[in-house]
Amino acid sequence: MDKLRSMIGGREDNEEAGLTAQVLDASTLSYSTRVKWFVICFASGILCSILGTALLFLPNGTKLFAVFYTLGNLAALSSTCFLMGPLKQLKRMFEPTRLIATCVMLLCLILTLCAVFWVQHLLHSICQGRRDEGLHQLSELREPTWVQTLFEISLAGLA
Repeated sequence: MDKLRSMIGGREDNEEAGLTAQVLDASTLSYSTRVKWFVICFASGILCSILGTALLFLPNGTKLFAVFYTLGNLAALSSTCFLMGPLKQLKRMFEPTRLIATCVMLLCLILTLCAVFWVQHLLHSICQGRRDEGLHQLSELREPTWVQTLFEISLAGLA
């Protein structure tokens, strides 16, 4: 139908139409609205990434870093959905030439969260277990052992 309209209107279907024309045809949002939301999403993505990096130095900062960094990357990535539309962006992301890069990027975002929450929990559990084991060994040193008891009996017999 669009081809028919373009032919009737005297326009030829130009496949080399600019990005602006493609964007205007792909969405019901106005161009200025799409650009505004792109800027808002992209700026919030950058802000979240910077905030995550700044929070890295606080206690439990690694968890905050992972969450804010991942949210920042997702916001920056989704900001282009406002320019070209979500379906078109997903189609382009999973084109054969971009498939490996897309999979690696998404896998790294997931692994960032997994590493912080699961690995840190695992390491904390291991360290916590060793600490309890160490405290148990310290409490055993305070109690008399059989060697200490024999030594005390032998000293009492000599006296």
